[in-house]
Amino acid sequence: MAEPIVVGVDGSGRSVRALIWAAEEAALRRRPLRIVHVLPPAHTYATTTEEHDREVGQRDRGVVDEATTIVKDTHPELEVTSALPSGSPPAVLLSESEHAHSLVVGAKGTGGFGSLLLGSVALQVVGHAVCPVVVVNHLASGHHRIVVGVDGSAHSQAALAYAFEQAALRGVPLRAVHAWIRPGLHGLTTRSAVDEAATRHRKELEAWLAQPTRQHPGVKVVEDLPEEDPTLALARASDRADLLVVGSRGRGGFRGLALGSVSHQLLQLSPCPLAVVRPQPPHASG
Repeated sequence: MAEPIVVGVDGSGRSVRALIWAAEEAALRRRPLRIVHVLPPAHTYATTTEEHDREVGQRDRGVVDEATTIVKDTHPELEVTSALPSGSPPAVLLSESEHAHSLVVGAKGTGGFGSLLLGSVALQVVGHAVCPVVVVNHLASGHHRIVVGVDGSAHSQAALAYAFEQAALRGVPLRAVHAWIRPGLHGLTTRSAVDEAATRHRKELEAWLAQPTRQHPGVKVVEDLPEEDPTLALARASDRADLLVVGSRGRGGFRGLALGSVSHQLLQLSPCPLAVVRPQPPHASG
């Protein structure tokens, strides 16, 4: 059975946007969609009344039922399953990621996903999920372009592979952004040194793009080498993109940290859905 696209829902507006994006992704990839609504641990209700427990149960089931109806109305052909596991959102979602093609969540919401973007939940889920994680704040469409950050790291190569797949699926161009800072203290250097650095960075980008370009010859690639901070460059490019793809860490990341500073900041800044990708372990497939 094909690994599903898993989406976390909580009934909030941004959760619905994540659901819409996930359903379209599942339809494009011809994969099943799994809707997950995380319930608080059972002991949370130990002192509540039986009536309150029943109301909470009905409300939570209603969240999943409504999500399923939304998907079936727009994608009647899609295979849809749902689950209401209890526990902490990061632990549940990380467990789901072990058997998912990708995991989709809303940027903010209520209930189990309320702090997903802003605190430890985001760091754990986005930084440690086995599969790619797509964080949806605003739905972006009509730009007909995927943007990917490239720096030559293993995480960047994983992001490139995912971005090329997305561009091929959608039949849109891919903009590969490799931001760089000029050499020298505070950028004070000679013109020849700057030109030499620019040439070197362009050759590096071309080398990094060579293999995925051969694998996806139908994808038009636009090379972008802005001389500025990577976070700012990618945030600016994402303003005109349907999806921004980055590795969870880049070449500047510290060993042992699950999420790099660029990807962490883009969780806050990207106006379009953001896919954060980690290299797959050798035994992973799907």
